[in-house]
Amino acid sequence: MWRHYSGRVLPRITATAYLTPLREGGSLPAIMEADDLGTYVVKFSGAGQGTKALVAEIIVAGLARRAGLRTPELALIDVAAEIARTEPDDEVQRLITASVGTNLAVDFLPGSIGFDRGFPVDRAIASTLVWLDAWTANVDRSLRNTNLLIWHRELWAIDHGACLRFHHAWGRPESFAEAPYNYGDHVLSGRADPRGVHDQLAARFDEAVLDAILADVPDAWLLPEPERPDPAAPPDPAAARIAYRDYLLARLAAADRWLR
Repeated sequence: MWRHYSGRVLPRITATAYLTPLREGGSLPAIMEADDLGTYVVKFSGAGQGTKALVAEIIVAGLARRAGLRTPELALIDVAAEIARTEPDDEVQRLITASVGTNLAVDFLPGSIGFDRGFPVDRAIASTLVWLDAWTANVDRSLRNTNLLIWHRELWAIDHGACLRFHHAWGRPESFAEAPYNYGDHVLSGRADPRGVHDQLAARFDEAVLDAILADVPDAWLLPEPERPDPAAPPDPAAARIAYRDYLLARLAAADRWLR
């Protein structure tokens, strides 16, 4: 298993070069270099899913680490408008221009390959991953799109922007807490026993742990979105962090409704 979540604030870095777009998904992330000499997959704040996908990425990556899963390190990356002017692709230019400022950087795992069902997965790891996806209502870990990588013969979980769907329509925590989960669509279905690891894992997540994870989310990404008005949305970042924490705790408390 991987290390426990440290509760530290995400590092902040600056993009120095745009290398190539990743066109597998709809949001057009990119591989970029940064001033710390690292290479990252950058997910842009101006992409179609907006900053809520980035919020979900940060929160669920923190939960995954606390649960003992491998997931790439994250950083907040500042992208300047000058980078867009060097790109010949109009779509890339528009995306970077719309994303000037803070974005999310995911550590690039060189030489990693997509998950293959022939790869052996320890049952405890599979059970933990399926449990985490059921808790956070992840709809994007299927045979069609596994969002799993193999790197140095280990399994790594990536791409958590489709989790925590409640923040797209705030207002009814019970509907999220009690919603069933489609285990049959999960790429590791049949290899896992999420019920068998529930008590051990749920005990790792109390208010203090969730608050530490939520502290990594930038305040600006937790403000109400004027372009997507939601009268039930939390009015400020402090209230938003409390709401995320309470939604997650409510779902844990209602595990008998979604845990298989």
